[in-house]
Amino acid sequence: MATTATLRPYRRCNERQPRTPIPLYHAHPPSWLPPAHISAELGYAGYHPPHVHQEEDVLSDANVKNGFALPLSVSLETSTAQPGVSEALHGADTLAKLEELMNQVFARRSQQLPPIPSSSFRFPSRVTLNDPKRQTWFADLANPAVPLNKLGKSVPHGAKGHDLLDLLQSNNVAIPRAVWFLRVFGANETAGLRNKPSYNPSQYSVEWTGVVTSYMKKQLADIALPSAPRPGMNIKQTFKGVLADSATRERWILRFSYCLKLLQSFYLEGLVDHRTFLVWVVHQMSTCNLAQAGFIARIADEYLEGMLACRPLSKHFVDACVGKLSEISLSASKEFLVDTEGLLKVIVQRICLALPDAFVSPKQWQLHSRLLDTVLAENIMDQTLASQNTLAIRQTLARHCSDIQRRNQAMLFINMPPLATARLGSSVLDIKLLNSISKTTNINSISFFSDDLEDTKHKLDLLLTWCITPLQFGDHRPFAAVTLICNWRQRASARSIRRECTSPDEFLQDELFTWLDCSDVAGDTKVIRTVSLLFGKLVQRQLFSYERYIQRLVARSEPGLTVGDPGESRHRHFLRWITLTEKSHIAQRKTALYGVRVRDVPEEQNEREMRREIRAVLPIFEGSSTDILRSPSALVATCPQFMVASRYEQVRTLKLWLLPLLQKRMSNAESSGDESVLKSYCLTVELMAKTKCFQSLLNLTLCLLEHSSTADSLNTAIDIIRRFATIWACMDAVNTILATLQTAHQSWKSRGVQSRALLLLIVELDNNALLSREARDQIQTDASIYALALQPLMVNQAPVAVPDVLPEILLLAGDFDPQAPSTLANGLWIKYRMSYDWAWKVWDNTIASLRQIPAMTPEESGRRDCALRYAHFLCHIDQHLPSGLDDEVLRWFLGPGKHEVAMLSPETWDIATVLLLFLVVRGALKTTTIMTGLVYPAWQLGASASTPQQASQMELFLAAANNLVKVLLLCEEGTAAAMPPADIFDIQRLRTRKQDVYCDPHFPVLVTNIPIIVSLENNELIPERLRAEVKTIRHCLYEDNNFRQGTFRNLDALRTAFEHAMNLLENTSPEVGDRTMAALRMIFSEAPEEDIEIYSWPEKSSFLSPWMISATTIQLQFFLKQMEHSVSTESHAYETACMTLDKLTAVIFDHSLSSDEASFVTQMTQGVGSAVAGKIINNGLRFLTETIGKDTTDVGVIEDCATRAGESFRILIYVAEPLRQEPSQLPSLNPQVQDAFFSTLCAKFNRIDAESKELDDSRRDSFTRRVILLARLLQFDLGFDGAWTPSTTSQCRGLSQTLYRLALFHASGSNFDSIVFPLLLDTLLFLVDETPAANKLAAFDPFAAYPPMDASALTTDIPPEYLRQLRSLLPSLPNVARVADLASCRRDQSGQVVQETPVVNRPWEWIENLGEPSNLDAKEAEREREEKQRLKVKYLVKNTGSLSLDTFGARMTGDGILESRTDDPVIEGNLRTFEDGLSSDSIFKRDWRETRLEVGAAPTAHQAKLVDVGHPYDVTRVSGVFSSFAFLGSSFGTTWESIGQPFVKLERDY
Repeated sequence: MATTATLRPYRRCNERQPRTPIPLYHAHPPSWLPPAHISAELGYAGYHPPHVHQEEDVLSDANVKNGFALPLSVSLETSTAQPGVSEALHGADTLAKLEELMNQVFARRSQQLPPIPSSSFRFPSRVTLNDPKRQTWFADLANPAVPLNKLGKSVPHGAKGHDLLDLLQSNNVAIPRAVWFLRVFGANETAGLRNKPSYNPSQYSVEWTGVVTSYMKKQLADIALPSAPRPGMNIKQTFKGVLADSATRERWILRFSYCLKLLQSFYLEGLVDHRTFLVWVVHQMSTCNLAQAGFIARIADEYLEGMLACRPLSKHFVDACVGKLSEISLSASKEFLVDTEGLLKVIVQRICLALPDAFVSPKQWQLHSRLLDTVLAENIMDQTLASQNTLAIRQTLARHCSDIQRRNQAMLFINMPPLATARLGSSVLDIKLLNSISKTTNINSISFFSDDLEDTKHKLDLLLTWCITPLQFGDHRPFAAVTLICNWRQRASARSIRRECTSPDEFLQDELFTWLDCSDVAGDTKVIRTVSLLFGKLVQRQLFSYERYIQRLVARSEPGLTVGDPGESRHRHFLRWITLTEKSHIAQRKTALYGVRVRDVPEEQNEREMRREIRAVLPIFEGSSTDILRSPSALVATCPQFMVASRYEQVRTLKLWLLPLLQKRMSNAESSGDESVLKSYCLTVELMAKTKCFQSLLNLTLCLLEHSSTADSLNTAIDIIRRFATIWACMDAVNTILATLQTAHQSWKSRGVQSRALLLLIVELDNNALLSREARDQIQTDASIYALALQPLMVNQAPVAVPDVLPEILLLAGDFDPQAPSTLANGLWIKYRMSYDWAWKVWDNTIASLRQIPAMTPEESGRRDCALRYAHFLCHIDQHLPSGLDDEVLRWFLGPGKHEVAMLSPETWDIATVLLLFLVVRGALKTTTIMTGLVYPAWQLGASASTPQQASQMELFLAAANNLVKVLLLCEEGTAAAMPPADIFDIQRLRTRKQDVYCDPHFPVLVTNIPIIVSLENNELIPERLRAEVKTIRHCLYEDNNFRQGTFRNLDALRTAFEHAMNLLENTSPEVGDRTMAALRMIFSEAPEEDIEIYSWPEKSSFLSPWMISATTIQLQFFLKQMEHSVSTESHAYETACMTLDKLTAVIFDHSLSSDEASFVTQMTQGVGSAVAGKIINNGLRFLTETIGKDTTDVGVIEDCATRAGESFRILIYVAEPLRQEPSQLPSLNPQVQDAFFSTLCAKFNRIDAESKELDDSRRDSFTRRVILLARLLQFDLGFDGAWTPSTTSQCRGLSQTLYRLALFHASGSNFDSIVFPLLLDTLLFLVDETPAANKLAAFDPFAAYPPMDASALTTDIPPEYLRQLRSLLPSLPNVARVADLASCRRDQSGQVVQETPVVNRPWEWIENLGEPSNLDAKEAEREREEKQRLKVKYLVKNTGSLSLDTFGARMTGDGILESRTDDPVIEGNLRTFEDGLSSDSIFKRDWRETRLEVGAAPTAHQAKLVDVGHPYDVTRVSGVFSSFAFLGSSFGTTWESIGQPFVKLERDY
């Protein structure tokens, strides 16, 4: 029942519904199986479904009986085509036929393929939406779930500029989608301009860059700094920055970071113009504050790569960074800017590594060189380059820094090499070395000669001339020369023995003879005495062979050699004067001068007369005069024949006759203490010193020293040794003297006597170098014992205090006992010897007693006798002191005595003068003590006296000081009275004492007081008598050879003294300065009253000689400094100074200067001020303008002008060099001079440029020299202020173009020059960097000063380094990566590829392709199917991208990339059976699959791509092409990458 119930309704239901017929089954292939042919109806491969009327269904008798069987294809089953095919394959033209067949197959196939369809891309249109719809649209844009192809049909129109960027940021639109929208926005903005002929695809990028940069600048402007408080303004300020509040800071950071993200995409795709944007970054860095600098630095760091290839951008950015670093270093908030400072330093270092030319800017480098050196030397990049070779980077950076410094210094003419020639410079140094020889010099330690014989010839000539020239001073010179030559001969002989080469004796003999025969100085009869001394010593030391000398003269038949011959040879004088001691030499001399037959010669008669004169003078001879000679001049007057005789006669008389007599008398024990022997010794010393017989003098002195038995004889010998200490050092006799002194010391010590003077002389001559250690220790021990004996040490007992007043000293004035001074001195020593100040108080009490003597003794003779009594007393006191009285007296003079001596009365001064002179003569006081303690203070007080009262108070003091100087330094005549010096013996002692004044360290003090003396002479408050005395003293000092010798030995001290004086006299009367300079000139002039005119120096040949050039330089330097003061202050002497400077420059530039003269001018002008240097430079530029501006075509004239210009230019370089250390000191150029000079340079550069087009090899060297000269002249000119006038500014652009062309000319080919090109390039950089802006109100443009350049002019044969430098100057930046190195091409009629214009970036037209909808509707699918059927293609190509496929010459291939739809390898193989096999499968995988072997899953279509590129080169380069167009993948990538789409063949050639 239940079943029936359930079935009944069912039946009723079925009964009510009509029956539907079952449809017929139609067989169809699987969906994955492709048709066998794309157009022909060939079915499907491997698929044979049953169909109506098929042969199998025909029920014929045969089929029923035998079954169905296909008929045979051929008549004979055993037939085969293999023989025919094999025969055809072995034919000669088989491959050609096969190739032709395949070509026809491909040709017909390509003919049947349809062309690439026209581009169907359309820009999204703009529509105007209301606010809600616009907001909804932007919300969809910000929503990543909404596809862009939905939004890409139209975009809203409305907001622009900053508002548009704010709208995108407020909606937080993703950066790729925002960039797409802004690109569409820009494409619509430029839609109306694209069809215009003047359309520039990058113009809108420039405009959009302005929008973006102004948007960023507006945000950066919110970062303000508080203004500094103004002094005196009591206004309360409140400051609140945008970053101070957390809320505003968060909003600002989000907004700015979004803008930076947009900027990254804009910059990468070229939506912002790179050049415009980078120019903005550079300008912002130079104008922003320190707070903004941190953000700008990070922006610059990200986009720095774009700057590194462009020198105009990099240079200005380096300047801005350095300015910010300098500002940070001075900022009070430096600790908060550490990150910014570090980033700026990294940027600067990166630029230095990549483009060192950015730092080649001389003036900027000079301004910030220290900061740049510090920044570039830091290792700040090591942290960011951990994975790289930091050592190599540091080395590269250091190399670039050194190159930058070298190039900048070269253009600023800093650290220039010495201008003087090597020979002159060496000569000046050698003369300075020779003049530095003093008594403390070890002559054997001087390395004068070198191993080079040519150099030795020059130095030998210099040394011999130095010995005899009257322009140098000192009797020691011949002895120093002989010793130096002897030392060289010993070294050269030892070297010749070791090397087995020629002995130096021949060389030395020839050079000495040549000098004696040819030297102009040696031929002067005024120096014959010195020449004879020199060669006499050379003959004596066997350095010059007298025999060979005579032989050479006889061999060449020297005319006028023999006495009586007509004419007179210079060698006759030499033979008569040269001293000889050997009998063979004397015989040869006699024969050469007088012949063989002459018996009596004039010299014998002269010697007899000379001996008679000497016997009449010396007390040891009977019948000698008993008159005491008062002076050396009186001695000379008594021996007239001796003084005028030749040196040959003098030496024979002194050495062979007088010296043995005196030595015999001295060695006689009975007469060793005879006063006559001592006096004879002193007179003989004077005669020997006058005739310069110093070897005999030394032997005589040593004999006296050995046999001295009295203190007077010992002290006299010590004084003589001290007097000629410099000569003994030059004779290399110090060791001999020391040995004798030691013997004498031991002899006196054995007698129980110690001599302080003897010990001090031994220590002084030893100078811690000559004595052995044992001997030196013994001398020091003896000196200590002597000191302890005179001043014992108190043990556990205080010394007796010396009272301030010692009345017994005053009582000495009335004690006439001859032993009273000695008794008083002994008593005081015994009582107070252990006190350290007892000598000082004795001196103080002595001066106090002297002040009382005038009241006690009214007669002058009595006062002087009393003074001598006190002098003897002080001499005894000196003997009781370990170190003598001198130190205590000097301490008193510099202490309380300074005021006491100024208050002494005339009578007291007379007494004090006698006392002081006596103590100096006896050696108790030094001359330097009197000069330092009395004379110099008196001169200083007189020079500084400013009121009549002061002048009157120091009148006596100044007169006494003058009297002391005249006696101590200038006296040559004894007084023959009680007033020292009394006789010739006192004069000799004074000569010994004054030697210290002219030696270090006292001579610099003396020359320091020379300007003070001049000031004293010009102090009108001082009485005329005293001023005349001071002037006379100064003139007499100048005439003293000792003073001049000290001057040439201490030129630096003289310079320092007068520099100090000139600085002090700047604010005084100009007349004082003039007289001070006259005093300086008189020091070096040959005649004391001669005054040197500054414009007459070229005629003064002696001034340019090596002997005087240093001295002349000093005096002319000071004269120029004096003119500097007159010119700079425009004083009353301004016109005179200007006239003098004009004369000087006329002399300098109107004469053809030698290198020596140019060196002299250079040294002369070093150290002068800006005013004088400016005058010289302006006049020099005027001369250069006239010289190089001559309009001539004569090659010889051009060369001569270039040579003269080069000589004068060198002088200007060195005149300006000292001023370049401080740029503010550089003088300004005269506008008229500058305009003329710059115009001449431009004209000459244009002429050089024209000559370069027709240059041949014969003129290449001259052409190169002129180019270098002009470039250096331009560099010199650009380094000065005032270089830019309206005229020069207007010409600089044309000049820069000329320089660029010349640089290109020397950069490659046969004209390549590795010196000229860098020089011209650096000159061009200097010019463009310094060129002022034509319009100061114009926008910042770092490219404005650069000449127009064409990249096509840079040929491929330019060296890579130079090519990189030239490319960095181009005004255009490299293209964006997507179009870099791409150009449009076409094929000509012959099939060759022809390159056309470069590809222009069109970022606003190349919009991203949004692709097709993933699910096409039925109509679109049907439309595609119909299109495939119409075209009879398997795959359909859509040219829907914004960049048309026609751009790449694309064409259809009919192939496609299959998608693997099954994992069955058999099915996969079946699918690919009837395909062309275009796949990315490897050969091995295809082989396994086609052999039906399972090898795993087949690759996907995205892994299987094939590019059929019609290019003759390898595929790696082709892949690079597509990588350059990666950004276009979204626009037409689906055309060849979508599944089942045909691949496109791109025909491109490069």
